[in-house]
Amino acid sequence: MSTSHVLLGLLAAGSRHGYELKRAHDERLPRARPLAFGQVYATLGRLERDGLVVTAGQDRAAGPDRTAYALTDQGRAALDQWLTTVEPPMPYVASTLFAKVVVALLVADVESARSYLIAQRAAHTARLRELTAVKADPAATLSDVVAADFAIAHLDADLRWLHATLGRVADWHREVHP
Repeated sequence: MSTSHVLLGLLAAGSRHGYELKRAHDERLPRARPLAFGQVYATLGRLERDGLVVTAGQDRAAGPDRTAYALTDQGRAALDQWLTTVEPPMPYVASTLFAKVVVALLVADVESARSYLIAQRAAHTARLRELTAVKADPAATLSDVVAADFAIAHLDADLRWLHATLGRVADWHREVHP
């Protein structure tokens, strides 16, 4: 995820200070890793240095000074460029799950590898149930539902792959350990 571009997108609606940006990020991307305040302010510093945002004022509402930031024309152009660039499918499999399964198949006996895959499948299934409950929750926002749908689709793909791999454990083991 490009934190810089997400912050630019959040600023497209109007100027905000770092706390508001963090809160908006965490509300609009509810299943993404929450941003740390330090990350927000470091990113805003880089965006300001690069001319993509400018300081739009300060206020002090019963606390420390809060600097508001606004999108510049150059920032809007950078955001538009990012949004219109098609995200290419990943050319490589970069997943801890994939790596662990391959290593388990390489180093474990057939039953141990199978046990790992079954445990992983159970964890994925439990998470799938949690996300399905999020979608059924009347208090769920559209952001919650969209994020849950995204995660469910990925979990479903992982589950189908785990199922197929479970059927291949013995063959894989024979190939690796002739």
